Amino acid sequence: MTANLTLLLVIGVLVACGVYLILERAVSKMLLGMILFGNAVNLLIITVGGASGRPPIFGDSNPDHRAMADPLAQAMVLTAIVITMGIAAFVLALAYRSYALTTTEQVENDPEDREVATRREAEDPET
Repeated sequence: MTANLTLLLVIGVLVACGVYLILERAVSKMLLGMILFGNAVNLLIITVGGASGRPPIFGDSNPDHRAMADPLAQAMVLTAIVITMGIAAFVLALAYRSYALTTTEQVENDPEDREVATRREAEDPET
């Protein structure tokens, strides 16, 4: 029970750090935040998957189903790892292209978005 509570606290810290880094303006910090968040979700899925047990494919004619491990959590985490690596590669390619074009890593505000926001404030000052 104490190990699960400790693991859940670690997951909470990883999620908090990941969300904080995702909200930053630098692309490298956003990437690190996505990786931290993905790892935290993977740990959460494994934790929720239950206690470890015997392998699900055992080859026994009379298996005890209560003592078997749940293979779904492991399959979901393997899939999530592949998806996280794909997203990381895509964001790295975007960061490289952005740096090649602008020679900066910071994501700037779009001038058209600022214009739309100021126009909306001028039309309806209550919001």
